Amino acid sequence: MTFLLDEIALATARLAEAGVPSPRTDAEEIAAFVHGVRRSELHTVKDSEFDALFWEGVARREAREPLQHITGHAYFRYLELAVGPGVFVPRPETEVVAGWAIETLREMDVNAPLVVDLGTGSGAIALSIAQEVALAEVHAVEVDPAAYTWAKRNISEHGQGRTHLHPEDLAEALPELNGKVDLVISNPPYIPPGAIPRDPEVRDYDPSRALYGSGDDGLGEVRAVERTARRLLRPGGWVAVEHADEQGRAVYLTFPEDNGWRDVRLRQDLTRRDRFVTARLGQD
Repeated sequence: MTFLLDEIALATARLAEAGVPSPRTDAEEIAAFVHGVRRSELHTVKDSEFDALFWEGVARREAREPLQHITGHAYFRYLELAVGPGVFVPRPETEVVAGWAIETLREMDVNAPLVVDLGTGSGAIALSIAQEVALAEVHAVEVDPAAYTWAKRNISEHGQGRTHLHPEDLAEALPELNGKVDLVISNPPYIPPGAIPRDPEVRDYDPSRALYGSGDDGLGEVRAVERTARRLLRPGGWVAVEHADEQGRAVYLTFPEDNGWRDVRLRQDLTRRDRFVTARLGQD
């Protein structure tokens, strides 16, 4: 047992006592970041190379600052994204939404699918689609200046020239693409005003603009996504929109047949909680 591994064990106990959901993983991630190694290489750090900055990072995490703010990156599917104050930290639940979109695009009989990500935040969804769907052209929309800066950084790093960023509001975005888009996807703000997220990492650090939706039920932006998707999609195109687990029925009803929607489905995440709604724009 090395000195660093001993310190990680002590840090794990401190983080567990503070209520951090994954104390061992977070302690190891902080140690790996501070010492410039992978988690699998922590045992190779010599006692003489121990950096006391490790405990500074542990103290920040103990205060429930997001791990991703401490290390400066977040993992999303096959990407390592730059994140920090001012941008929503992408969550595993959203990986399921992106995964559905990627599989749907692969099954389409379209050589170079056209995709729009409304409210891209860090660019996680847009970049995953561009990376995993051959020849996909992805337009990412983000109106918030701070989030836009993070998205621009990540797209510059991972965009492969097929991800285009637009500083536009999701309700009015990209009129030049009306009727041309194969898939629209969004993880918009949807927490009702006045609701208080349980997790301190969300409540105290994620930007409120990315969390709280408009309207009494918080679904104002979801309704805007429905209108924008209806405008952008070609006949037969698909839309996917994320929501809170208790909002499934309300979001499902946001895509009525009278507006041209077909095959509306309420879909679950890996914990079998309602997480996103998908719909296809009718061809009649």
